[in-house]
Amino acid sequence: MLAVFLNGKIRGRGIYRTIFFLPMVAAPAAVAMVWRWLYNSEFGLINHIFHIKINWISDPNIAVFSIAVIGIWSIIGYNMILFISGLQEIPADYYEASSLDGANGIHQFFNITIPLLSPTIFFVTITRVIGGFMVFDLIFMVMDRDNPALPKTQSLVFLFYRYAFRDQNKGMGAAVVVILLLIIIIITAIQMLAQKKWVHYN
Repeated sequence: MLAVFLNGKIRGRGIYRTIFFLPMVAAPAAVAMVWRWLYNSEFGLINHIFHIKINWISDPNIAVFSIAVIGIWSIIGYNMILFISGLQEIPADYYEASSLDGANGIHQFFNITIPLLSPTIFFVTITRVIGGFMVFDLIFMVMDRDNPALPKTQSLVFLFYRYAFRDQNKGMGAAVVVILLLIIIIITAIQMLAQKKWVHYN
């Protein structure tokens, strides 16, 4: 929806695109520092604005969602560029013809935009699922080693790092990598089979 909005004829479109893409060019260390400040339970901006006191990254019940928000924010600009590129490949003639047939914006979105954008949606889905399993830098830089919520936020790549490098248990580290590889292969294979039913290349 964001890509559709930013692909439309709106004032300041280039500025909006730049704002959403900025997280992609920010250094991971800087991103982690900013979000640690935003999430700080004592003087964080989020708690200050809403007059609440929540331990966003130290509460085991919500820490994983806090990390997920950072991950989504960091990658939204990249996905937006991919979707905008896909939208610009859709011929304008399709929309003009459907308008003459009486189709409104909602009908055009579900019957033209989504089907013709499905290859891009499929690519983004595969890459984001794989990327989700391989999250490491956010956890490493946002979560302290003594954080009580760390066990609830560890990804498989972080587990590999912990076993192989911190605990010097190379065997467990290798096992985690094999499990991660198998999970990615299985999920990708399922997605490749499922895409035959909903991805339209013509």
